[in-house]
Amino acid sequence: MTACAIEEGATTDDDGPAEPEPDPGPGGPVEPEPDPGPGGPVRTLAETGPVADTPAPEAPATPEADTPAETVLPPFTLTADGAYGARLTAAPVPAGDTAWYAERWTLDGPEPYAVPLPTDQPEEAEAQVVPLADGRVLIRRRVAERHTFSLLYPTGPGTGELLLGAVERDALTLLPPSPDGASAYALAVGAYSTELWRVAGGAAGPEHIADLPGRCSGGVWLDRAGRLLALDREPAGGGPVKTVAVDLGRGAEMTPLLQIAPDSDDRLLLADPDSGLLLIRSDAPGRDRLGWGVLGSCLPVRFPECLRLPGCAVVPFAVQPGQMLMPESCAVALRIDGAAGSWIGLWRPSGRRLHQLAAPAGWLAGSGVWSRDGVLGLPYADGDTACAVALLEMPEETEPACDVSGKQPSAPSVNPPVCTPVPLGQAPLMGRTAPG
Repeated sequence: MTACAIEEGATTDDDGPAEPEPDPGPGGPVEPEPDPGPGGPVRTLAETGPVADTPAPEAPATPEADTPAETVLPPFTLTADGAYGARLTAAPVPAGDTAWYAERWTLDGPEPYAVPLPTDQPEEAEAQVVPLADGRVLIRRRVAERHTFSLLYPTGPGTGELLLGAVERDALTLLPPSPDGASAYALAVGAYSTELWRVAGGAAGPEHIADLPGRCSGGVWLDRAGRLLALDREPAGGGPVKTVAVDLGRGAEMTPLLQIAPDSDDRLLLADPDSGLLLIRSDAPGRDRLGWGVLGSCLPVRFPECLRLPGCAVVPFAVQPGQMLMPESCAVALRIDGAAGSWIGLWRPSGRRLHQLAAPAGWLAGSGVWSRDGVLGLPYADGDTACAVALLEMPEETEPACDVSGKQPSAPSVNPPVCTPVPLGQAPLMGRTAPG
């Protein structure tokens, strides 16, 4: 693993260095329209416009408001390899109440199918579930001042449950599934520090890993082994948010990862371990912008103009894997929330266009997984189908990926300096000069 050369002052957009000025573009939501390119749905998608029929967290009115104070998992969570998914779903009961129960989706077979995992008592709506690679589902429940953890699994007509233990904390939230498929981690944020817990996959029950200085949120895995975890850290006394890398193999050693400008809030949203592509949100250009960088690269962070949609929140949720040494070629899926609902954005760093497509009816908004050959699977459950996956292909780019000079169109027009990547644990990434 190499360091990310996302340096102090290193920001560019498609047209040159980013200027800290207000967005001059037109206001109002961007209406989603089906992409006219040669790509398109592999299975039939909804043709009536963007919809989101399943419950989802309330989206911020603008991208600038997307600054979560703590980790919040989406309503539907996938394992790192996309083989299993899990969610809380509701069963109607008499008197108009709602009975929640966990549900596991199997997505790596010939046809997707869902297995209900109800227990003796209905679940609370605030419970969280995380699927594991062996098909079991970890559930976090709040019981008074404790957070209990159990593994749920199907046992014939019923549901088996293995109690792992409990953690007594006021607030505790699960992190995204670990790439190792067997472990699960959680954060307990305090006034001055954040506790990191392994709540599944340890020797015996929940295990306290470390006390991390500052208030940490987010949670992005940087490798396939589940060892390097990126967290967005706010200093204990207040100050700008910066992403740090936590090495679980070295006693939770913390290393700075993102430092775009001294006073900017720099958050890591998504990372692809194969190519090193990083999706970043930062206000270094003068306002919150969605940008991208490469782990181990000397080029600055780029903030493509096509990802600026006034009046909409744009959040990446899946990156195409398997593109070794080709981060600019990775297809990226983004959730777009606006006045018209939620829809899909497809984009590559090498292109200048954001393809906007209608979401399938009943899409479990914010969830999906790319195959290595560039097919996006979107899990959905509508009135006619309880468990299904809609497939989308990345449309062909109408503009050439490179100009005559061979440079990427969204990269700065400079000759990048020769750079030798250094190990992540030895890269403070501060006090360096931006290339060019």
